[in-house]
Formats: sequence, structure tokens, C-alpha cells
Amino acid sequence: MAEPLALYVHWPFCVSKCPYCDFNSHVRESVDQAVWRDALLADLRHEAALLPDRTVGSIFFGGGTPSLMPPATVAAVIAAAEVEWGLTDDVEITLEANPNSVEVANFADLAAAGVNRVSIGVQSFDSEVLEFLGRAHSEDEARRAIATAQEHFARVSFDLIYARPGQTMAAWESELAGALAFGTGHLSLYQLTIEPGTRFATLAAKGDLTIPDGDAAADLFDTTQAMASAAGLPRYEVSNHARVGQESRHNLSYWRYADYAGVGPGAHGRRLGQATERHKKPENFIAAVARNGHGLKVEADLSAHERATEAMLMGLRLTEGIDLSRIETRSGLAREAFVDVRAVVRLVDQGLMAQDGDRLAVTDGGILLLDSILSEVVQTS
Repeated sequence: MAEPLALYVHWPFCVSKCPYCDFNSHVRESVDQAVWRDALLADLRHEAALLPDRTVGSIFFGGGTPSLMPPATVAAVIAAAEVEWGLTDDVEITLEANPNSVEVANFADLAAAGVNRVSIGVQSFDSEVLEFLGRAHSEDEARRAIATAQEHFARVSFDLIYARPGQTMAAWESELAGALAFGTGHLSLYQLTIEPGTRFATLAAKGDLTIPDGDAAADLFDTTQAMASAAGLPRYEVSNHARVGQESRHNLSYWRYADYAGVGPGAHGRRLGQATERHKKPENFIAAVARNGHGLKVEADLSAHERATEAMLMGLRLTEGIDLSRIETRSGLAREAFVDVRAVVRLVDQGLMAQDGDRLAVTDGGILLLDSILSEVVQTS
């Protein structure tokens, strides 16, 4: 029996564009909801025809701002996935939401539509920081959104961004303590990074924006790990923390390199050794669906070595690490083709990696050096 499939559905629209965001998000004055519902359903049906005889174990509505989707559209997508594939009995259905009150008002209807997990883009509980990050919600709205979500959904997560310009350790400790006090089963805690093509990148290039240096960021990271673990939410991926059993099963599918279908503008997928990508610009996606019955732009066969490399790069982000025998099975390659064994031995001796049989992982002491470790360990050719 093939592993359950993960389904990603991209809703590309936002009320405004945040200055740190490099996601495929767009601001439009109006959206023809009927056209978009029909296009997403057509794209889903096309993908299902290419991935037959599978069941869906998780659905993730991402964006953009999927909480701007009409609940009826969310329900229609879930129903279509049920018809085309079938859903596992314990299917995880996540929707990303912003804390704006107009979107929170839809929580009850989204739960009725089948969503059982929500991920809220809080980013900060400080009003000045929210303004700096270009967020369209207030501190009070963020708190109310989490509380309302906990009333309607069995599982709730929210995001915070730290290592911001001028942020002190004391300020972050206070903010994180307040976040942990909500008692959610999952938190995503990201360090602010300057992504190319964003407004923050322009400001940084002019010297008008400076984020904490490596040592300060490392201290903030260490404090984050200690506080979250003490609250029962250990890190299971570089920036994600959860109670045992509350990890995002959908995201684990990515990190464990399982098959996933990507539907909607700019959505990526991994389908039976192929990389897929949809047209990014909303208008181009709609035109492609009207023309072809689907929004696909790219379908590329991945070589065995590309598949093994991707599995390594994704899996070593996880605290659990990777199963080398699984990657061998999925790629058809012996591990020596994609792992520098001598580098692994050296890094294990340095305490930066750990190996137990087929299981290879980056240790807590090595996680801040992940990029360097990957460049040493992963055989890219």
C-alpha cells in the first residue's frame, strides 16, 4: 500500500504584501470566487488522474491568505479530494489564517467545512513590531484569534518572528513566555531573514535595516529552544516546535520526502519522481486552466541523484534526521552515492551529527551550522 498523499492547495491573494514576504502572494481589488473555485477543482481533478489509487492523509491550504477563501470553496476542495482520492480516517486538514477579525469570523464555518487544524500568522504580540512587519492586525486581534481558534479547532498553531532589529533577549523571553501560555500544541518560531526581492532586502542594501549578528541570533535561538522544550514543545524541525503527536503531519510529508500534490498558482509537487509546478501569476494560472484543464507549467523528471539529494536536504532539517535505507529504496542508489561518509564520521566525532545504524541526524549542537553541514555531507554530484 502506497503512503498517504499530502495535498497542498495555494490561495494566492492577500489584503496587503508584507515587506519580508517572498511567497507567491498578490493583492487584487476583486476576486471572482466562482471562477477560482472551478479552477482549483479542475486543477485538483487533473492531478488526481495522474496519481491514482492513493488516499490523502493531509490537506494544507496555504498562501497568500487562505482564510480569505470562502468556506464553501474550502468545503468544495475537501469534498473533491474525498471523491478523487479518498481521505484517511485521521486526515489532517490545515488552513493558514491571519488574525484579522473579519477572517476570524469565518472560523466556525471553516471548521464546519472540514478544517481541523489552523495555523495563524501572528508574527508578534507587539504593536510596533506588527507595524514594522507590515501586518494588518493588532496585538489584541492576535490574542482573540488564538482564543477563538482554540474554541473551533482541535489543533491550533501560530507563527512568531524573532531576531528582529534591536530585539533584546528580555523582550523576546517575555513575548515567547506569553505565546507559550496559550497552551497550543504547536508553534512555528522563525528568525527574521532578509529574502531577495523583498522590501526588507532593499532597506538592508541601503543600510537602513540591520538584523542581529550571528552570535546574538544564536543566543536567541538557544533561549527559544530551552523555553519551548521546558513548556513541552520540543523542536522537531529547525523552526517548528510541538507536543509529541502534534507535529504538522503535512509538513512532515515534505521533510520525509513523501509524494505530495500541489494545486493552485505557483504550487510545487513531487509526483512519482517528477517535480511539478503550476503557473505563479493568478491570471496566468486561470488562463492555463481554461486552456488546458490544469495549471501545470513544469513537469520534470528528477534523476535518482536529484531525488536522493532533495531527501537529504529536507530530512536533515528534522530532529529525527533521515533514514538512509529509505532514501536508498526511493532513489535506487547506494548511500555512498549521495553521502560523504568521511564527512559524517568527522562531524559525528565533533558532536555535530549523530548516527545510529541507518538513522543520521544533526544534533542540537550542530543545528545552527546546518547549511555548512549539508554542504559537507550531501554529495551533490
